[in-house]
Amino acid sequence: MAMKLNPITFQSQKYPSFALPPMASLRSPKFFMASTLRSGSKEVENLKKPFSPPREVHVQVTHSMPPQKIEIFKNLEDWADQNILVHLKPVEKCWQPQDFLPDPASEGFDEQVWELRERAKEIPDDYFVVLVGDMITEEALPTYQTMLNTLDGVRDETGASPTSWAVWTRAWTAEENRHGDLLNKYLYLSGRVDMRQIEKTIQYLIGSGMDPRTENSPYLGFIYTSFQERATFISHGNTARLAKEHGDIKLAQICGTIASDEKRHETAYTKIVEKLFEIDPDGTVLALADMMKKKISMPAHLMYDGCDDNLFEHFSSVAQRLGSLHR
Repeated sequence: MAMKLNPITFQSQKYPSFALPPMASLRSPKFFMASTLRSGSKEVENLKKPFSPPREVHVQVTHSMPPQKIEIFKNLEDWADQNILVHLKPVEKCWQPQDFLPDPASEGFDEQVWELRERAKEIPDDYFVVLVGDMITEEALPTYQTMLNTLDGVRDETGASPTSWAVWTRAWTAEENRHGDLLNKYLYLSGRVDMRQIEKTIQYLIGSGMDPRTENSPYLGFIYTSFQERATFISHGNTARLAKEHGDIKLAQICGTIASDEKRHETAYTKIVEKLFEIDPDGTVLALADMMKKKISMPAHLMYDGCDDNLFEHFSSVAQRLGSLHR
């Protein structure tokens, strides 16, 4: 994510300003999710190994769950089939990104794109900072599926396992995949962003992975996803509300539809944690306390654009200022 900084945008007391190129120099206002910041006095490029995260991750702890507890999740497969898979939608009943975008096969495509761009011009720059950050987070989906498949007792052992846990992970991933696709295409058509910088940031983020500190434990993993889906539901819901306030009903519909999916997924993950509290209250309380002590890290916390080691913190400060992270 790259952000060319310029005095015309807002300032944060804690972080440097995010900014946009001079409006006069652009036919349609664009911003670049990047930063002119450097890590220390040297160029970041000279300090990093290829494909390494922008900062050191925590000490890695693996397979902390006692092996005998794997049986709990094996015994819950029928329960998951009846109680978790019901929170998925059949593909034929799912919305698709094209439902919300101009139809490239229609004669009115150019006019539809023009209308989309005209609406986008009325939306403030800081809103687009948050929308781009949300899109980049959604586009790192391969990392999140990988994380779920590190969890002992519930991972997809073959890539096409018929277990309820594996079916959930694949189908959840398939539903989530539409989110990044839709936001990516919208932002491309809006003309407000530098897509190459965004694409580079996505590649960096997927290459860096994430460090949720879940230790291959489904107890920790499902607690993490419960909180995380809640956070994304709130964020997308707020971008929907703000888009409506700025007069872009179509964009509000896009963000609101994504938020609805996130709420449904939150319900499923929360139900899993509630079941664990029911059958193993002591183990689940300890897992919850562990995750609260560690603090829930956002999935894109290793976001990097090739320049700014603190890019995620800068994105977060804009989101906090805009109010997109608060209920």
